Amino acid sequence: MQINVSVVPVGPLQMNSIILSADGPEGPEAILIDPGGDPERLLRLIEESGCRLTALLATHGHFDHIEGAAAIQKVHDLPLRCHAEDKPVIEVMQQAQAGYGLPVTPFPNYQTDLEDGGTVDFAGEKISITHVPGHSPGQLMFRIPGYALVGDCLFAGSVGRTDLPGGHFPTLEKSIREKIYTLDDETIVVSGHGPDTTVGRERASNPFVRD
Repeated sequence: MQINVSVVPVGPLQMNSIILSADGPEGPEAILIDPGGDPERLLRLIEESGCRLTALLATHGHFDHIEGAAAIQKVHDLPLRCHAEDKPVIEVMQQAQAGYGLPVTPFPNYQTDLEDGGTVDFAGEKISITHVPGHSPGQLMFRIPGYALVGDCLFAGSVGRTDLPGGHFPTLEKSIREKIYTLDDETIVVSGHGPDTTVGRERASNPFVRD
């Protein structure tokens, strides 16, 4: 099955929302990962794709990754699914927005049912889930063939911040070395901000975590 990966930078922090789409047994399906800002744009893109939205997923709970979820949920009755250890991060979403001087958005309906080693059903296939904490306690990586969707764990030439509440650099480094750098070199890394990269490129040249 061919899964299409669309990366859509949204919101004031230009966070990468990801729309996965594929033809499943019951017709075209889509999953929205990290429903950040510009929810109207994301809704329009999903509608234009002709796909049925089947899940909302969060790589982690920082506000720029989830602030559009409530608006999406007005149209699609789906919970925002995430890891339990990011519950404290999600609960302070509105305070964090206000602290950065940004508009406060409605609080989403969410459920903490995603776990390390689990999967998410999609178009008759499975998306694998890996817990990669360090940037946030509940940071997740979603895997589909050829791709690692890593949120703010790893960037092209950089890594996620660890100075925010719940961040811890030794834990982040361990996640990157043991969970991401063990993937095939050709694996495309889709990060929460900025351009795509590859596992091989980052393992060889990332100045923060390299072999």
